[in-house]
Amino acid sequence: MLRPRLVSVLTFVSLAGLSACGFTPLYGDAGAGSSLSRIAVTTQDDRLGYRVREQLEDALGRDGSREPLWRLQTTIEQSRRPLGRRIDDTATRYELTVRGAWTLTPTGGGAAVTGVETVTTTYASADQPYAAIAAQQDGEERAAAELARLIRLDLLRALSARP
Repeated sequence: MLRPRLVSVLTFVSLAGLSACGFTPLYGDAGAGSSLSRIAVTTQDDRLGYRVREQLEDALGRDGSREPLWRLQTTIEQSRRPLGRRIDDTATRYELTVRGAWTLTPTGGGAAVTGVETVTTTYASADQPYAAIAAQQDGEERAAAELARLIRLDLLRALSARP
């Protein structure tokens, strides 16, 4: 059985070694994640655009109290395709494809970074009108969340590559 003093000494030595190795967490101040909260997001003025903007601001940890360093402009396109058919020729499922093109521009001027991400989700159709609308909106919400996650990863890559 190790003595408590020996355990504390070993813990101190291992932590000191870790701090000397140059390890910096992704969300630490020196990482690329610290500048994500200073990105202002704009999207088109429709339901899906609003959902994508909301998801992006949550994913980036937008800090509205500080002046933005970057502006992120997104253009969202969606298409819906019926899958499967009932005997009365109505769709049983739908495939929702959302394509998001984004441009990240520094507010102080400089070269912009661009990218495109595509997300596909499916949802079941329902016979009741309210249930069908709710299913479609749930599919849009899931697509917006996934698109925001992919754009966030692209932004982390782009910002970590900058000097």
